[in-house]
Amino acid sequence: MIRFDAVTKTYPDGTVAVNALTLEAATGETTVLVGPSGCGKTTSLRMVNRMVEPTSGRVWLDDRDTATIAPHRLRRGIGYVIQQAGLFPHKTVLDNIATVPVLTGHTRRQARSRALELLDLVGLPADLADRYPSQLSGGQQQRVGVARALAADPPVLLMDEPFSALDPVVREQLQNEFVRLQHDLGKTIVFVTHDIDEAIKLGDKVAVLATGGTLAQAGSPAELLSRPANPFVASFLGRDRGYRALTFAQASPLPLRDEATVRLGDPLTLARDRQTDGWVLVLDDHDAPQGWLAATTLTDSQATSTVTVELLNLGGTLATAHGTLREALDAALSSPSGRGVIVHENGQLAGTVTASHVLARVESRSARLHAVVLQPSAAGTTAPKAQP
Repeated sequence: MIRFDAVTKTYPDGTVAVNALTLEAATGETTVLVGPSGCGKTTSLRMVNRMVEPTSGRVWLDDRDTATIAPHRLRRGIGYVIQQAGLFPHKTVLDNIATVPVLTGHTRRQARSRALELLDLVGLPADLADRYPSQLSGGQQQRVGVARALAADPPVLLMDEPFSALDPVVREQLQNEFVRLQHDLGKTIVFVTHDIDEAIKLGDKVAVLATGGTLAQAGSPAELLSRPANPFVASFLGRDRGYRALTFAQASPLPLRDEATVRLGDPLTLARDRQTDGWVLVLDDHDAPQGWLAATTLTDSQATSTVTVELLNLGGTLATAHGTLREALDAALSSPSGRGVIVHENGQLAGTVTASHVLARVESRSARLHAVVLQPSAAGTTAPKAQP
């Protein structure tokens, strides 16, 4: 557990970077610090490993005041991941990852063996081990940075906007990898980001910091989205926070439609034979959706028909059968056919759903929540209840 106890950081010029921060990051959970530029997120993070010393207050690590622990000993028990990985350019990938184990007394052979295990853990092939950072993509460098932070198996990880410099596709891939790793490893993580969507996706707890280094609100992502503490938090969460809240509403069960489908490799013949609204879903040999086939029938002067087709990439329009309402609605809204593709956990087609059906489920859920908040009291009047 990490606990900030009325921690303040004031610089010599009088600038207050962090102002009386009291916050707890629970053991085995991800606590995300989020807020606008200059709100003290990184300063707060760096006070955990004493890269920045607090002006007043205390930072506790498992009931030990970090001020009583020598900085070098403290940092060896804390993994640290920053933007653009911060790798040693003159060392190979394997030696970058092995750096901390060697410093903590492991033999070079032991450290390199551990490094190879971690390459696999973060989803990198072993043939990258002898390359240098300049020979890797940005996403690969970030994975190496995470592997290096995990090399000594620290109980605590500090992550300072590790994915912010990456393109959206790679960033989403690494976010998903982060969720998988944390599920498997259960580290105590403090994660800094300025992206509220990233905070909601990755955090067990989200702490919103305001300009001036004050804590505006801390709670679960669902709590913040449903009950922002003040106008600043509501504004920072954005006008679409109601849509984001659907991330925490399960989509199952939705009324799924059976689609006209065709196997990959022979769409033209089957599209000509099937009666559809112009869209046919293309599946591979394992029943996994590959794209939509747009079939348009043209009639020439001799009354003979031809079919023109266009295969569209599905992109990010897949949602899982046991996913969230947000995923299902996004799948429907982004689909060229107007029907969101829903798949089972193994990637096989479950069916499709329209936005209207998802919105009907959203309305039904909202009505149920309202009924919980305002229920008739025993005297027959309407009494407010605690929101779920």
